[in-house]
Amino acid sequence: MTHKPWRGITVATALPLTDDLAVDFDGYAEHVAWLAENGVDGVAPNGSLGEYHNLTDEERARVVEIAVEASPDGFGVMPGVAAYGSQETCRWIEQAASAGAQSVLLLPPNAYRADRAAVIEHYRAAAAVGLPVVAYNNPYDTKVDLTPDLLAELHGEGLIVAVKEFTGDVRRAYEIRELAPELDLLIGSDDVLLELGLAGAVGWIAGYTNAFPRACKELYDLATSGRAEGIEKALPIYRDLHPLLRWDSKTEFVQAIKLSMDIAGRRGGPCRPPRLPLAPETAERVTADTKAAISKGFN
Repeated sequence: MTHKPWRGITVATALPLTDDLAVDFDGYAEHVAWLAENGVDGVAPNGSLGEYHNLTDEERARVVEIAVEASPDGFGVMPGVAAYGSQETCRWIEQAASAGAQSVLLLPPNAYRADRAAVIEHYRAAAAVGLPVVAYNNPYDTKVDLTPDLLAELHGEGLIVAVKEFTGDVRRAYEIRELAPELDLLIGSDDVLLELGLAGAVGWIAGYTNAFPRACKELYDLATSGRAEGIEKALPIYRDLHPLLRWDSKTEFVQAIKLSMDIAGRRGGPCRPPRLPLAPETAERVTADTKAAISKGFN
């Protein structure tokens, strides 16, 4: 592909819910359009931050359709297509293609600790549908680690075009580059943005961009500039935002990001069970850090 829509900043979109826990589809459409207006390159609906586990099939499909409908020309849509079974994953990829998405984001099998052969076969089935597949490596939640050598094998067979690297181990960036130099590395955790930007990442699947898109874009552009002066300018921004960015790799990341959105004037709303509201002391910390970022002019 000449155009690679998984590159740049793709926002793993939070899904606004009403107070009675219904999906606010109109609010989601407005949020996607707002993100596009504020300079990001695409959205990834139906990821963990989008609470896909707690959506009905009808809701999940509609979220993808709305993301595409609300996107301007040239804006990427990369739905999460994770499912317990490979056949179900393939059906979600087909739905994404039918809706007009340009690529998909796929976890390895996660109903059990899949072995290497099962992982490869899962990605073979997904790739056969036809949309470019971005692998998502999150061994903390899936218990399956897409190690650099496994990623190289998947890429070498033409099954994946990129990887969302969520381990937080920035050393992996260099090994991935050595074993699969043409595989696109995407920043998968907000709190290693600068480190993976330095290591050559060409994209960021971002969480806190839901609340602070312009500040996050400035930070990403500087961190991936390859220029010493860019890194020097990025460091104070990174330090100021890091108390928030590190929530992206914590268990309460959905609640934390939604709370920051609410404080910043974006509708995040509650989460569906089993996610509970943040404990009072945690909510106070997220609130204080969010207000501190706003007071410094981040938006």
